[in-house]
Amino acid sequence: MVAVEKYYNTNKKPLPVKGGAGINNMFKRNDWNIIIRVVLMFVTITGAAFLLVNQLYQFEIIAVPIIIYQVLDFFKFHKKAQMEVEQFVESIHYRDFSRHFDVRHAPQELQTLRKGFNEINTTFKVISKEKETQYQYLQKILELVDTGILSYEHESGEVVWMNESLKRLLQVPYLKTIQSLDKRDHILCSQIVDLKPGENIISTAHLERNTLKILLSATAFQTEGKVYKLIAFQNVNEALDETESKAWQKLLSVMTHEIMNSIAPISSLADTLKNRLHESAKNPDKSTSLDDLALGIETIKRRSEGLLKFAETYRNLNKITTLNLKKVYVRDVFESLHQLMEPTLEQKNIEMEVILKDPDLMIEADINLLEQVLINLVVNAIEAVKEIEDPHIMLSSSFIFGKKPYIRVTDNGPGMPEELLDKIFIPFFSTKKSGSGIGLSLCKQIMMLHKGNITVQSLVGEGTAFTLQF
Repeated sequence: MVAVEKYYNTNKKPLPVKGGAGINNMFKRNDWNIIIRVVLMFVTITGAAFLLVNQLYQFEIIAVPIIIYQVLDFFKFHKKAQMEVEQFVESIHYRDFSRHFDVRHAPQELQTLRKGFNEINTTFKVISKEKETQYQYLQKILELVDTGILSYEHESGEVVWMNESLKRLLQVPYLKTIQSLDKRDHILCSQIVDLKPGENIISTAHLERNTLKILLSATAFQTEGKVYKLIAFQNVNEALDETESKAWQKLLSVMTHEIMNSIAPISSLADTLKNRLHESAKNPDKSTSLDDLALGIETIKRRSEGLLKFAETYRNLNKITTLNLKKVYVRDVFESLHQLMEPTLEQKNIEMEVILKDPDLMIEADINLLEQVLINLVVNAIEAVKEIEDPHIMLSSSFIFGKKPYIRVTDNGPGMPEELLDKIFIPFFSTKKSGSGIGLSLCKQIMMLHKGNITVQSLVGEGTAFTLQF
């Protein structure tokens, strides 16, 4: 890269290089040598023609050998120059920039030519050295990084280069072609081949004794009419394990809290009923009324059904696996949602404002699941603003950084403290006494299936905003 920048400007025009003046002088001297020879030959031939016209044949004997000598001399000069150029071109063709053309022992007319060739060779040698230094420098940097890097020719699959980090990561000493990886790990190889430039996916590398989670990133470039694919392999196994562990800890914490809330009163009530039955057995006169027993058993039944419902909801979390994607206008989604929620909003005297800057804005989504998400968010917003003096909910949609569409549901409710924001998407976590804690978890899952995301911003006393990013 340095060599290119040094010798070429941004408009791709050659810049002056070392020895350029000497090369120009060399060509000027050769031009003068040719001109002088041509002029002398012209004078000699003109003189011979003059002698021939005037029938001075005795002088023609002298003129003819001179003309022959000049023609032969000019031919030899041209032949020597041609041979020198051929040798120089041969050295350039084989990139033999170490070749030196002897100037001191060369004929006078070839000294400037050889000197120019040596200056050109020196310039090429400097450029080649800088490029080699650049290559070595880049190669050492790539060997030092922990990220594995693989480059292969897209059409033939021939591997051009792979660094040591990749060899250690995949436990392979060498890959001749990308298809060679297919014998070791068919799934990983197919994912690499199918990965489009600019895409990132998390894949699994199946090693001899274990497996690794790997983040694959792809890019492509073209040179000399061939397309090359560059793949980066980043080991994210430890990071994912740590994240998964923290997620399980949060999930188990919430589940334990919910289950204990249901089991503790059941256990306590069952123990109370047991004691009363024992007292009734010992003292028949103080028998517990059937109404009290029925009430206690009914309470146990109701709490047990609640616990069963909780477990059923947990099981339903994994049922959504496929999408029916279609391109839909956001305005149609908003209109359908507004009609659906209008009776509830009027009943609770809540104003819902719809802001859509681009009426032709479209998104690709499963309309049924998307409506489920939006209904969930609007219902939560209604719950949040029900005690506010001037309740207000806003639906809006636009683009993030002018590229990715988003839908936002905003309310002017009491907001949430910061410590709750990283927990609200955890299954079964709820800030409401009667909440199941499952709605926002399903919203998160649905958005992830859309290859999107759902985020929340909230300030205590100002309100909350949920953003669906597609």
